[in-house]
Amino acid sequence: MTVTLHTGDFAAFFEAPFSAYGAGSAYVSPLKSDLKRFLDPSANPLFNGTDSAITFFTAHRDGRVLGRITAHVHGASNRTHGLSRGYFGYFDCADDAGAAQALLGAAEAWCRARGLSEIMGNFNLTAMQQIGVMTGGFDHAPYTDLVWSPPHIARLLVANGYAATFGMTTFEVDLTSATAPAIGPKQQAVLDNPDFTFAPITRATIPQRMEEARLILNASFASNPMFVPVTAAEFHFQAKDMKWVMDPRISAVLHHKGRPAACIICIPDLNPFLRRIRSRMGLTMPWHFLRHRLSNRRCVLIFSGVIPELQGQGVNPVVLRRVMLAMQAAGYTHCGNTWIADVNGASLAQKQKAGARPLHRLHLFGKPL
Repeated sequence: MTVTLHTGDFAAFFEAPFSAYGAGSAYVSPLKSDLKRFLDPSANPLFNGTDSAITFFTAHRDGRVLGRITAHVHGASNRTHGLSRGYFGYFDCADDAGAAQALLGAAEAWCRARGLSEIMGNFNLTAMQQIGVMTGGFDHAPYTDLVWSPPHIARLLVANGYAATFGMTTFEVDLTSATAPAIGPKQQAVLDNPDFTFAPITRATIPQRMEEARLILNASFASNPMFVPVTAAEFHFQAKDMKWVMDPRISAVLHHKGRPAACIICIPDLNPFLRRIRSRMGLTMPWHFLRHRLSNRRCVLIFSGVIPELQGQGVNPVVLRRVMLAMQAAGYTHCGNTWIADVNGASLAQKQKAGARPLHRLHLFGKPL
């Protein structure tokens, strides 16, 4: 039977990875309502500019949805980095050569029609969200904000002319045996300096702390490859419901002379909860959420940063020590870490020093158009 493509069929888009991978896979979907608003260009501020746009496709055969893909252009990224690049994302597909060829071909044609010279992915939807295609560590369950894909996805990309680039690794720390960073002379100087104070994180202050985290993110990641400063509208669109899922005990925001200086933002791992409800809201969702909160022992570090002028002065170990001790005191046993690029030697060394073990191996896959 011939593969047919549908454009803009969100019900099929949401169902595609469940149909393609089966109930036994480690894949976990974002909440259905979140995914829908992410893909809505009228709602997502990422696509406000005239040089940004998005579409999505699903592949079908004989009444079954076989796969899905998004195609988008992020104008701010192309302007910042001098690129003519389109992106594919959410590429989830059965091990089916015809379906993969149809989906990738549709994304490529969409990008080519906009005069773009290359395509790269997965980007779901920016470098500050889920990116990459898994190339190792398939047996390890993903944490919240970590992608998971079976081995055949990378193989299907290669078969369609894509090349692996920009290697990344995610990590996991066993908090039952990990030791928080030691306090040396630099760290003690920070702790003794009254100019440094930890800002209180409560349900009431989470919105303010998250805006401070955005400022730290933009300052500390400015020189990172592919990074684009995140606007307040984009950041708060992505983190809209953060106050309901955050555990205020396991994040920290440090001020220096009253200004945001450093932060580590962690949240409880929501993936076991999302698996139970199949990422759909329903009548039993509050009961499952309460059950998860009472039993969950995993958390995930979303990002950490120190403003450039304070880097190398012992600030990050002070914040990390505070967060790790808080995680252990709160009963968390494992902490995942979103991707770190191979080119980021300092962060990789930091993970090694903390006793983190590699969890997943990922790459971006690109192709000239």
